[in-house]
Amino acid sequence: MIFDWVLFFVIYNFVLKHQMLNLGFITLKSHNAALFFTFPVTLVSGFLLQKYVTFTSSDLSGKTQLYRYSLVVLANLLLNYLGLKLLVEFVGLFPTPSKMIVTIFTTMFSYFSQKKFTFKTQGSSIPNE
Repeated sequence: MIFDWVLFFVIYNFVLKHQMLNLGFITLKSHNAALFFTFPVTLVSGFLLQKYVTFTSSDLSGKTQLYRYSLVVLANLLLNYLGLKLLVEFVGLFPTPSKMIVTIFTTMFSYFSQKKFTFKTQGSSIPNE
């Protein structure tokens, strides 16, 4: 989580320098561009940490875990995007504190989703499955 915040801060402030990013086919606001640049890095590092440190007792295959992890992370990406849009563009907060606030909520969602869905163990179950 701290790695994500630092990476977001560095990209937003020093790489993008608060400037919009024109990709030719779309122009991204700097806080959205920073979010999307951090996404692949935190996807890989997050999966490896959760698989090998946090949820080591899961009996699902690594391929299944990665697929499920990606689904939860995509949901988190959407929540991050919407949260940043709300806090930065409508409430008027600065991007980095906004990212920290949104991360608190997405972390709770992610932890329970990863525990009950992505890295479930034989003894745990998903309702209606």
